[in-house]
Formats: sequence, C-alpha cells, structure tokens
Amino acid sequence: MSYSVKEIFFTLQGEGANTGRAAVFCRFTGCNLWTGREQDRNDAICRFCDTDFVGTNGVGGGRFADAGTLAGRVRAAWGDRGDGDRLVVLTGGEPLLQADVELVGALHQQGFGVAIETNGTIPAPDGIDWICVSPKAGTEIVQRRGDELKLVFPQEGISPVACEEWNFRHFFLQPMDGPRRRENTEEAARFCMQRPQWRLSLQTHKIVGFP
Repeated sequence: MSYSVKEIFFTLQGEGANTGRAAVFCRFTGCNLWTGREQDRNDAICRFCDTDFVGTNGVGGGRFADAGTLAGRVRAAWGDRGDGDRLVVLTGGEPLLQADVELVGALHQQGFGVAIETNGTIPAPDGIDWICVSPKAGTEIVQRRGDELKLVFPQEGISPVACEEWNFRHFFLQPMDGPRRRENTEEAARFCMQRPQWRLSLQTHKIVGFP
C-alpha cells in the first residue's frame, strides 16, 4: 500500500496524557469528516478542525510507495536524538484511512512506539501502542477502547457523560479553540471538578509556539 502524507516533523506532544513528550508527528492527508477545504466547512460533520491536512506539500510530506519507505522517513525525522523512547504519532486528518498493520510493523522495526490520534469511526489495526480517540458529534464511534479519550468540549450533540462507560485508561476534556476559548476552558475546568473521571487537556504547543 502507498501512503499520502501532509507532513512529518519532530516536536513535543502538546495535548493529553503524553504532553511534553518528544515525538515525530506523521500527519496523513484526508479525512472522512471534512474535505479540509474552507468552502466545505459549514457542511462538514466536523466543523472546528484547526489542522491543514490537504495535499502532500508540508515539511517532510510526500507520497510513499510502501511502509518501509515511510518508516525510514519517520526515522530520519527523529535524527540523532538517541535510540531510546522513540515515539511517532500518526495523525491527520484521519490517519486510519491509510495507517495499517504493515506500517505499524515497519515503524516498530525502526524502534518506535506507535501512537495514533483518530476520530474513532474506523477500527484501529492490531499492534498500535497508544490509541487516542477524539470523538465528534454526529458520528458512529466504533473504536470505544484504547488508552486515551480526548473530547473537544463543548460539542452540541455529544455529552462527556455518555462516554464515561467506554473502555479507556484516561479521559480528557479539551476546550474548543476559537473566539470562546477562555469561556470553553472555564466550563471544561468546572466539569472536570464536578466529575473527576475527567482531566483538563490544554493545547500547550500553541502556548509555547511549537508546531
């Protein structure tokens, strides 16, 4: 299988349970909830995405003929930072439109732990080391187990309480960005205080100016 990737870059994870951890981000093109084009946003299932996942013209991006070639590019992005505790985050868009067991195996051969950030509408393949699901209102969530549930909050049509019986190790509320970010953050913090199963996740990469 070939893979279309928007960008591959080294940074710190900015959200959720792995906040502050060094990682290579591999951002795939395409999503099943929005085309990525602004003219289609109002008609999309997910209307609040803040990520450019269209095309293959980002840093390190391109079309990769096979899993080994893509895994090699991810390894190159890690550079000479040491062999221990390597992490790659497969993201998008929706990475599970492309990420498969062959790619997971190739990344493991390069010494990486493999994390994925998905909207949960496609089952994750075997072998992924860290599954983060960020559900969106109006979709059928089929991936209801994993390591981390990260719910952008508030979303009309999906309540955190309705997700509390899903099988995840960590539950995070992440305030929706935009003009009401401060109010959303305060509301999310109050909710976490009322229902301690949930923890507050902030987009720290935006605070410190990382990609």
